[in-house]
Amino acid sequence: MKQIKELSKNTNYNAVNLGNLNELMNYSLIHPVNKQEIEGKVFLKDATQATGSQISFNSLPPKSEQTYFHIHTKNEETYIILKGYGFFQVDDDCFEIQEGSIIRVAPKGERGICNGSNENMIYQVIQSKENSLEEHTTADGKRVGFNPKWK
Repeated sequence: MKQIKELSKNTNYNAVNLGNLNELMNYSLIHPVNKQEIEGKVFLKDATQATGSQISFNSLPPKSEQTYFHIHTKNEETYIILKGYGFFQVDDDCFEIQEGSIIRVAPKGERGICNGSNENMIYQVIQSKENSLEEHTTADGKRVGFNPKWK
C-alpha cells in the first residue's frame, strides 16, 4: 500500500505529496463501517491536519462503477473529475461527466459514479459541513508582505 509523503510542515501549514495521480490505485483503505478494503482512494484530512474539510483523491478502474450509493448527514460533497468520463447519478437524475466536470451534492442527495472510459477515472472529492462557509474568496483574505524565497 502506497503512503502519503510528507513534504514539509510548521505551525501554519502541512504539505504532502500523493505522487503521480495515475498511481492512485496503489492506495487503499479499510472502510470504517463495512470493514472492506477500498482501492484507489486516499483521504487527506489526517495527513494535512485539516480542520474544516475532508479531501480525497479517487481512482475508478475502466468500465466500472462505485459499488454503492451513499448520503451524508451533515456534509456536502463537491466532486471534481480530473481524468476520464462516465456518468454521475444524484437521486433519480443521471448525467454524463467528463474531465472538468464539477458536481456539488447536498448531504441528502443519494449519489453514485460510473466510469465509462477505457482508462482509470481520477476524481477529487471535497467534503465540508453544509452552510458552514462564512466568508469566501477575497472577502476573507488580507494581503500581507511579499518576500518569496524561491527567487
